[in-house]
Amino acid sequence: MEWLSPDCKHRCTSVVRLTKHLTETLPDSILSGFGAERKQFPPKPFGKTSKSLAISIFHLADRLSVCPNTAMRNTFAKRLPLAALLLGLFPGIVHSAENPFIGDWELTIPGGHAGWLGVDQSGDKLSAGMLWGWGSVEPTASAKLADGKLVVTRLHNIETKDASGAKRKVTLTETITATLDGSNMKLVSIKERENSNGADRAEFTGKRTAPMPEAPDLKSVKFGPPIQLFNGKDTSGWRLTDPGAVNGWSAKDGLLVNNPHQEDGKPHLNYGNLRTEGEFEDFRLKLEVRLAKGGNSGVYLRGIYEVQVAETYGKPLDSHNMGGLYSRIKPAVSAEKPPGEWQTMDITLVKRHLTVILNGKTLIANQPVRGCTGGALWSDVSRPGPLYLQGDHTGVEYRNISVTPVLP
Repeated sequence: MEWLSPDCKHRCTSVVRLTKHLTETLPDSILSGFGAERKQFPPKPFGKTSKSLAISIFHLADRLSVCPNTAMRNTFAKRLPLAALLLGLFPGIVHSAENPFIGDWELTIPGGHAGWLGVDQSGDKLSAGMLWGWGSVEPTASAKLADGKLVVTRLHNIETKDASGAKRKVTLTETITATLDGSNMKLVSIKERENSNGADRAEFTGKRTAPMPEAPDLKSVKFGPPIQLFNGKDTSGWRLTDPGAVNGWSAKDGLLVNNPHQEDGKPHLNYGNLRTEGEFEDFRLKLEVRLAKGGNSGVYLRGIYEVQVAETYGKPLDSHNMGGLYSRIKPAVSAEKPPGEWQTMDITLVKRHLTVILNGKTLIANQPVRGCTGGALWSDVSRPGPLYLQGDHTGVEYRNISVTPVLP
């Protein structure tokens, strides 16, 4: 099924309202056999593309042309040109229907790690952003359609050495070609090698992300009782995301402490991230955290969305700052405290919409999250997941960690 891209959804409001009004007022004799009962049609707002919506409108027009109710025919006849006009005024809507690649895609990249692809269109211009396992969501160098396929390019700037041993900077081009089979995507990557001797080929897969739900009314959301996730005595209820990593986590003086110590002259140790045994879907999370100068951690929601925990006091606003959704959503204001001070985080995730309150200030207010962030355990945004604390960077201390799930 084709879905509208986020930048086009708001443009369909008038058409959706028109169709909704018509189908709520038309008799069942007109709607019978049309694919849904009156109360079910149209589907959820923006649930279908404008192309499908247009088809629905004109199919209704065809049925109404033989309707014995003259007043109803006349009313619809006056409103039908408006619907057609609205569709004609916004070609971007039709583009999103004609280009099935537009939207968000959950990737499983080579090695089984999580990735993400977002394809957008503004007028005739196609653009894409991509997350490759770790790091940040980055725009691709280009995106285009060719022979019914999506072709995106990524540029990799690296430093290498020539035959004499001198350092030089090189840009390697990676071309990714995607084809569709319904809501599933197959991708092939061709990446230039450093030595200019051929290219590496890799295949991986993706699936279309389910449509973004409407922003929830947080005042009406019902929460259950809070669950204390850390007992202050030990790490019961927690385990490493990677059993093979070094465990730097421990309970000390009522605090959950990470101490990723590295010894000079010895091989680098790979310290692990700590996750809850339990998994959660929609919830409110509260905790306190303390960072030293240069400290860096992170709180992952459902195991896939990282709310940044970092010592960024006094720095300009950035999506990589404390309280931001890493590389995706920039905090609206700065609310960090200086290093060494305890800071409070109040995080709500409901229907894939995120709210972050840091030290009493709202940084992110009920904003939609398009996809996973770097370091996600998987890319599927529909499944529940654990809370996990990033422990592979620097030392950090947490306390008073509780989660309050949303009631079904």
